[in-house]
Amino acid sequence: MTSESVAKRPKLSSEPLIGTHKQVQPSNSSFVGHFHADEALAVHLLRLLPTYQPSTLLRTRNPTLLSTCHTVVDVGGEYDPSQNRYDHHQRTFTTTFPLRPTKLSSAGLVYLHFGKPIIALHTGLEEGSEEVDILWKKVYEDFVEALDAHDNGISVYEPSEAKHLQKRFYDGGIGLGSLVGDLNDNFEDPSSATQTPEQAQAAEDERFLQASSLMGTTFLRKLKYYQHAWLPARTLVHQTYDKRKEVDAKGRIMLFPRGCPWKDHLYTLEAEHPDAEKVLYVLYPESEHEGAKWRIQAVSVSKDSFESRKPLPDSWRGVRDDQLSDVSGIDGCVFAHASGFIGGNKTREGALEMARKAMDSR
Repeated sequence: MTSESVAKRPKLSSEPLIGTHKQVQPSNSSFVGHFHADEALAVHLLRLLPTYQPSTLLRTRNPTLLSTCHTVVDVGGEYDPSQNRYDHHQRTFTTTFPLRPTKLSSAGLVYLHFGKPIIALHTGLEEGSEEVDILWKKVYEDFVEALDAHDNGISVYEPSEAKHLQKRFYDGGIGLGSLVGDLNDNFEDPSSATQTPEQAQAAEDERFLQASSLMGTTFLRKLKYYQHAWLPARTLVHQTYDKRKEVDAKGRIMLFPRGCPWKDHLYTLEAEHPDAEKVLYVLYPESEHEGAKWRIQAVSVSKDSFESRKPLPDSWRGVRDDQLSDVSGIDGCVFAHASGFIGGNKTREGALEMARKAMDSR
């Protein structure tokens, strides 16, 4: 789908959102009541495109009003891209993002159809480029998919596995979904008792717009990170991974010429090379300034784990400076974290020696 084809579409709407049925310009519609993160993002995504920037938001469940809307999101019981209808609540709805298992919500539906033109518009990249395709898939997997799952009641864990899991502490359920939920009207809010129905609806619509702005700002911040940090780092990580055996014969150490977001790319590469020796330590300078200190970081067991594959030796942990150099027998040591997941040395050679000694330790 090209940006031009999107601009020519005649209609638009969304679950709890946009639309003035009395106006000629596009209107977006979404359902009235308790709003969620998925429709909040869906509306903001649409408004990132020129076609939808002048649109008005109509939050309604009224079929007559919905029929006047240019685009309808998260309401109406219909999924028909040719008519700009993007609801996912039908029992027969099973659409997912390409090669992903999670059923889409209104956020995923809008992103599926409009994500590439949005990314192209806000990055300056060609819509048909490989970079846009990579970013489209990455932003979905790392951001939008979680919203789809949350809205559809899909657990992040397999149900058979989840029943054996027990939280060590209460995390407050803090996430984008909960932050959007907090913007809904509170139970028995005293201010609601003095409002007319029109005032209450206006206040709710204003809170929805705050939620939509929160979700949209987060989306754009994520996109900016993936374009300007994650995507360039992909090339550097691939190059460093290919050269790792020049540092360690078994390929257990990766030595970067500069710091970069390496974790995500490393786990992807290791998944593509399942028979290769796992990387244990990653080394990189703290900055690109001459004489910068170096870091040694233990690679975690998995992307989301705090457990290191091989933490720094126990005798080093929590020790600093000359004392650490004495304990380790390595000049220039700066520190070793108490958990053993990271340490530092004044020089590249010192950090490399720390990695080699750590690999040989028990």
